[in-house]
Amino acid sequence: MKQQIRIGNGFDVHQFAEGRKLFLGGVEIPFHKGLLGHSDADVLLHAICDAMLGALALGDIGKHFPNDDARFKDIDSKLLLRHVNELINQHDYEVSNLDATLLLEKPKILPFVEKMTSVIADILNVEMNQVSIKATTTEKLGFTGREEGAAAFASVLLAKRNS
Repeated sequence: MKQQIRIGNGFDVHQFAEGRKLFLGGVEIPFHKGLLGHSDADVLLHAICDAMLGALALGDIGKHFPNDDARFKDIDSKLLLRHVNELINQHDYEVSNLDATLLLEKPKILPFVEKMTSVIADILNVEMNQVSIKATTTEKLGFTGREEGAAAFASVLLAKRNS
């Protein structure tokens, strides 16, 4: 018997770099630095992808989108999330709810949370009240506190679709 619900957790981290745009939650955020990565380095969407993949034991984002594959160079992470959601749907699951936290000192993201929530909900084909996006600082401690990078955690509950 297949389980009716599955829980997954995801984590990702990227360092800040000059000359890059900052994307968080599928939204471009005005800031003087962006995150460094093979893709657009959207740390939040990457953590969400890993949570979803992990819930069904499908590996991680690196397995599905290797950072040495030129097809994914500078790719929009919204496309990665869309693909992961399609994989989840192919296994007859859908997102029940998502809870995610960004860790960064700057920039402040409160003005962008509603747009991030809307973008993610649209990709996952869920209501906005099924997606929670929060942010916190690390009180100037560690690499995020020194503004060297950003991190994100995500937890997701997947539910078996009604057939």
